[in-house]
Amino acid sequence: MTAKADDSQRVWDLAKKIGVAMMASWDGKMPHSRPMSAHVDPEENAFYFLTDKTDKKTQDLKQYPQVCMAFGDASDMKYVSVTGEASVLNDRGKIKELWSVWAKAWWDSPDDPNIVVLKVVPTEAEYWDTPGKVVSTIKMAVAAATGERPEIGEKRKVAM
Repeated sequence: MTAKADDSQRVWDLAKKIGVAMMASWDGKMPHSRPMSAHVDPEENAFYFLTDKTDKKTQDLKQYPQVCMAFGDASDMKYVSVTGEASVLNDRGKIKELWSVWAKAWWDSPDDPNIVVLKVVPTEAEYWDTPGKVVSTIKMAVAAATGERPEIGEKRKVAM
């Protein structure tokens, strides 16, 4: 596997492990961000989300499809930011495929006519993958004492 493929795979792996993204979108005046449960599918080169077609974000995405998704695991100091193009799909088969007990908190069944799928095709990503909080803290303390910049894991920009 090439370095680019390794970096892309690391983006997918981290996003899948973290699972919830703060998805930021634009309404024409201001950015808005909200937590959403991500269904990560590297084989389809897509992130999928179930959402309500009556939600304002769903309407905004039809006009302004660019989004940024931020995945973060502060306890393990691993972070991923992914930008991409969102589309709103009324794919009943995909809704049933993505249905979970968590979705039941929002809708009675996958047959609810208000459920739609947000599909985000990534264009680029950036990840920060550290060796963990304890090691990173020690490295930062040493760097502060020596005046040198700490080497704390990997930081990569990735064309997706």
